[in-house]
Amino acid sequence: MRTNFDQLLEAGCHFGHLKRKWNPAMAPYIYMERNGIHIIDLNKTVVKIDEAAEALKAIAKSGRKILFVSTKKQGQEVVATKAQEVNMP
Repeated sequence: MRTNFDQLLEAGCHFGHLKRKWNPAMAPYIYMERNGIHIIDLNKTVVKIDEAAEALKAIAKSGRKILFVSTKKQGQEVVATKAQEVNMP
């Protein structure tokens, strides 16, 4: 199943960091700023998710391990569950 714009929007993936805590390398992926929070460009996010999925498929096919990490507390349980489902750390 492919990730699409609407799924990302519904999940709240468009909310970035506070404007004052941003990484300048993220500038191409920021759509706008609202109330001091950067809004992420979900169209670009969908493209990058597809690229990452293809890279992960290639790594998994080669038999190498993939380490799953969640940097947000809200996602840690979901990421841990999904990693266990595919027998990865």
